[in-house]
Amino acid sequence: MTGGELLATALAAHGVEVAFGLHGGHLDAWLVASRDRGIRLVDTRHESAAVNAADGYARSTGRIGVAFATAGAGFTNALAGLGVSYADRSPLLLITSSPPQREVETNALQGFIDQTAIARPLTKWTHRVTAPSEIPRLVALALRTALTGVPGPVVLDFPVDLLFARVRLDSPPRSDVRLPYSPAPAPEAVDEAVELLRSARRPAVVAGGGLRGIAPSAALAAFAERANVPVFHPGMIVGAMPADHALNAWAARGMAALTAEGRGPDAVLLVGARFGFYLGGRGGGTVPLDASVVHVDLDGAEIGRVRPADVGIVADATRTLQALTAAWGSTDESPERAAWVAAATGVHARPSPFADEPEHVKGRLHPFHGVRAAVRALDPGATLVVDGGEIAAWVTMAMPEAKPRRAMGCGYMGHLGTTPGLAIGAQIAEPERRVVLLIGDGGAGFHIQEFDTMVRHGLPIVTIVVNNESWAMSLHGQQLMYGPETEVISGLSDTDFDRVAQGFGAFGVRVDTLAEVGRAVRAALDHGGPACVNLAVSGEVAHPVTASMLGAPGQGGTVLPYYENLKDSS
Repeated sequence: MTGGELLATALAAHGVEVAFGLHGGHLDAWLVASRDRGIRLVDTRHESAAVNAADGYARSTGRIGVAFATAGAGFTNALAGLGVSYADRSPLLLITSSPPQREVETNALQGFIDQTAIARPLTKWTHRVTAPSEIPRLVALALRTALTGVPGPVVLDFPVDLLFARVRLDSPPRSDVRLPYSPAPAPEAVDEAVELLRSARRPAVVAGGGLRGIAPSAALAAFAERANVPVFHPGMIVGAMPADHALNAWAARGMAALTAEGRGPDAVLLVGARFGFYLGGRGGGTVPLDASVVHVDLDGAEIGRVRPADVGIVADATRTLQALTAAWGSTDESPERAAWVAAATGVHARPSPFADEPEHVKGRLHPFHGVRAAVRALDPGATLVVDGGEIAAWVTMAMPEAKPRRAMGCGYMGHLGTTPGLAIGAQIAEPERRVVLLIGDGGAGFHIQEFDTMVRHGLPIVTIVVNNESWAMSLHGQQLMYGPETEVISGLSDTDFDRVAQGFGAFGVRVDTLAEVGRAVRAALDHGGPACVNLAVSGEVAHPVTASMLGAPGQGGTVLPYYENLKDSS
């Protein structure tokens, strides 16, 4: 068989069912063989969106996401997606190609860069295959590397002559490669963690992306019920707890609110989550600095990276939760615990400071009212994919009302525009589930052409563009730092995203009044195919999250966007 056939055979043997990418002649021997072996090929309109789609598939299933990009420009276009999956720990395989080995250093087409050297800092492992007969072994190695330990992306570069060359094998490629068992926690670590958490008056759990895959997590719910503790989620990672579970405390901003009031948790279990930007960094604004910490992570170096842990456990998140549940003992049903749980799980339902503000501002929807009305119109159990910037903050305030099965979005790279690809991958992963993409007008411009992908592949994704004619977080940050009249390359036009979607063959509708929002969202859902709701909101209203991200005014030094204050060198 050819090297391309051998690659397709190896992937199919490992259960790969779908791959996302763009055509390139370098890959034809593998693409044709993949089609013949039942691997679905989903072609997007940009390579970074293809990698994002493989990422969304991995986040939705917990399985490997596979993407492909041809040599040269295809590969360099894919790099942005690799960076996102690396930062957010998504198990992903990118297949790329390069010129024939004999034509290295001959100024060959698409052969001027060392693709493996470029990819290496953005991956767990990168390798250029040099012998066709080694393809099955190296594919197995790539998948094990991506899926075991801390998950992450890997790259295999296949010179085109290897994919088209014929190879004779002494025996059929093996198809019985199994992943190793995930690591379990040490018994003494479990005992110490249970003792610490049981002795706390206000214990809480922060459950993150390490519990990705089929949602919700039965192990997390079982532990929360046994321990009677509230569960928070960092960033846009939602779904590990059932939406209607009594112990679901939703976004970690609720913990931050309690901490600001002096009523934050005194002990926190981080499971599948990391300290960093989405948990308030080193400042203690979310997890109080005097709170005890039990940190579970597959990477021992991560435990203590940002702040010390009282108990560190290097183990699989699910297996650790199962062990903690088994060792816990009786459930604390005291009035004091009940009061803490009620406070923690009730923060998200507090009245919003925007609730009494006008529905419209200067002829456009108030973003709080517009986004809340759109979210309220969704059916429970959907997958929400939410882009970055202020849109994420507006959605977070309203998300519990949608009761989604899961939510995902802009992660540690803060990379706007990744979410059309994530939504495509999530819809392919769960074709019977509604996927709703909420994105700002800035983020929508990066991959607007992916409406074409949704239409061609029959993906009924509903895209709600929150259109405030600006890069809102940038604009409002500039105004906070330099004055209310400041606007430096942070304004945008009032784009007709609904008409753009229609041009690609999708359903599109524009919404200008609050009374129209619910009807428009329902019409988009009922359409049954790709749809776009262009939600015209005001850019005059800033979400408080922007101010909170501008360092710490009044605490000395120079205020920096997104980071701790820059202290004076003296």
